[in-house]
Amino acid sequence: MPVGITPMKKMIRLSLLINIAVLVPVCWGLLVNATWAIDSYGAETAARGILLSMYGAILLVSMLLLFSRELMFVVPLLLVQVIYKLSTPFTVGSFSNPVVISNIAIAAVHIATLTMILRESRWSAQKLTVTGL
Repeated sequence: MPVGITPMKKMIRLSLLINIAVLVPVCWGLLVNATWAIDSYGAETAARGILLSMYGAILLVSMLLLFSRELMFVVPLLLVQVIYKLSTPFTVGSFSNPVVISNIAIAAVHIATLTMILRESRWSAQKLTVTGL
């Protein structure tokens, strides 16, 4: 068994750390109604509260997965994030909104992570088939 952390695990860790690094201040800003949060997400509304709830859930799951050995639980989290993040320019109606821009950048990292997971899992499945396991 190789010593050290694999490139795939590094990418998983990177994706989860990005989630945490971005969502801690975003959730805090939404909670305290910071000026920048109002500028970026609008006034305090029920919809913004729902968004905070979703962001909080992603933050919590990201923190738990960072310390989990069940790395495949990362796939659904990142996949849902990629879908919603790539759809935001269309739901917001702008590609120039700062939240949209950061969503697209984060989605790119998550896509790279998902691609590595997929390649690794296909390789492992192929190896199992070839060796008869």
